[in-house]
Formats: sequence, structure tokens, C-alpha cells
Amino acid sequence: MMHTITECRAEGNYTLLLRFDDGLEGSVNLGDLVLTESYLAISDADTFARVAIDPISNAVTWAGGIKLDPEMLYRDLVTKTHAARH
Repeated sequence: MMHTITECRAEGNYTLLLRFDDGLEGSVNLGDLVLTESYLAISDADTFARVAIDPISNAVTWAGGIKLDPEMLYRDLVTKTHAARH
């Protein structure tokens, strides 16, 4: 089942606040990711803040074609939510 991102907002310290169509919500820190060569283009805080949701693929996206898979972000939140309960 595909999960649709209904809200995505950049917060400080390279964190995204995400909400999905099934009610799952939480924050994902991308601090380590933005320091990798492939993602250096969004390491500037102002650029990172201009995050959007691609209306076709539902990917989290930035200018320059940088995209993050919504399913990967969903699994990350599920794992964190599950760990916080135990």
C-alpha cells in the first residue's frame, strides 16, 4: 500500500515534519544525509527550507531534482514510533 504525504514542513537542523494520509506523523532528521555528496545541494538551510511535495510521485522534493521516496520516510517514522512505544 502506498502512503501519501499530506503535509511536509522543514524545521531547524535539517528536520522534516511529515504527516501521512493514515494519520502517521513525526519528524525525520536528515542531517547526516545532507552532508553526503549527492545531497550537498540542500545543505544550505534556506535551500532545505524550500521543500515541497511532488504532486505526481508524492516524493519530498527540492529544486535541482533532489527527491526522497515517501515510502522510505514512512518506514523511518513507523520504526521510530514503534521504538518509542517500547
